[in-house]
Amino acid sequence: MRLELPTSAGTGPNGLHLTYCTNIHPGDGWPAVDANIRRYAPRLKAQLSPAQPFGIGLRLSAREARELRTGSALAEFRAWLNDQGLYVALINGFPYGPFHGTPVKADVYAPDWRTTERVDYTLDLVHILERLLPEGLNGGVSTAPLTYKAWMRGGDADALTTMAGNVARVALAMRRARDERGVHLHLDIEPEPDCLLETSSETIAFVEQSLLPVGGPLVRDAAGITAAEAEAALLEHVQVCFDCCHFAVEYEDPAVALQRLAAAGLRVGRVQLSSAIDVTVPPAEAANVIERLRPFADSTYLHQVIERRGEQLRHYPDLGDALDSPATGDREWRIHFHVPLFAADYDGLGSTQGYVRRVLELALHAPFTTHVEIETYTWDVLPGGLKIDLGESIRREYDWVLSTIRAVAPER
Repeated sequence: MRLELPTSAGTGPNGLHLTYCTNIHPGDGWPAVDANIRRYAPRLKAQLSPAQPFGIGLRLSAREARELRTGSALAEFRAWLNDQGLYVALINGFPYGPFHGTPVKADVYAPDWRTTERVDYTLDLVHILERLLPEGLNGGVSTAPLTYKAWMRGGDADALTTMAGNVARVALAMRRARDERGVHLHLDIEPEPDCLLETSSETIAFVEQSLLPVGGPLVRDAAGITAAEAEAALLEHVQVCFDCCHFAVEYEDPAVALQRLAAAGLRVGRVQLSSAIDVTVPPAEAANVIERLRPFADSTYLHQVIERRGEQLRHYPDLGDALDSPATGDREWRIHFHVPLFAADYDGLGSTQGYVRRVLELALHAPFTTHVEIETYTWDVLPGGLKIDLGESIRREYDWVLSTIRAVAPER
């Protein structure tokens, strides 16, 4: 949905568009994804945007992307979207395979950007978004932060070269879509804790030290353009997915991170509105805090923890590892668990809701993106006391986001 904001907010030529990502819905295979969208999206539109088009962020696995490209499925889906007043400008291309009901853990990063499978999957998503994107609106495909850090050996320069070349191949396809169809697409790389790209600094380093030196000549030669034009094309079509949960877990100040990215010429293709668990663990209360956290240590997703003691940061690969660590000294944990946006705490456990509020404020006062996307996908693994009806949950997420936007938007 395009947000109606004060004119002083200056949201740019595309305005500011709010969506929710359909990775919220369990489902495997295009018919299941399609059924979930048909069940929930029209109802949400009627409640939230009855008079204006309503956007959804489409999550497709590799299998679902192939199924949607088969026969008349894509044309039929687009016709249904148009009939319902719905549109797709964002696709989540991060998880390659199933995302619900089966252990995912670190497999969510596989196949990584060293593989042709990841490239082919992403190109399928580019093809789909080319045909779904409304005229005049830019659109993005989000993707994994190249690979899981533990899978790399040292600097692994050859792997970085391969990944940079593969990302450039997708950027080249997006440039062709712009030239041939007038469609503006971007690949939104999503930094995440314990991945090859997990901070703004690492993302910038990849672009400056690998993507531009490796991908620039590839795009230059394939497109028959100058080196400067090739680098400009890469920076146009390779952008950043700013996931609030991930950047908060890394303790990155959002204003500083966004300034760094902008100074390096990197654009933000989308902001994912997501909140992490944030809790202080004093030794005297460690047993109580750990007992409250254990229900969040599910077997489906990887919940990386970054512990802060003063200026020192320590990484735990999963929540269970942090819970089993010795309780010594005061420590703060930020936990990669996408908890509901609309709650600031959970039975005494805090959240990074304030971080999300700050990012929204930055996006409204000094616009840096077109798209903000609600991305709380953990409803089926939340502890029992936090589970409510999925439709009600999504509506409450929208209510919190919209009320926050009204509170932090610049005055007319």
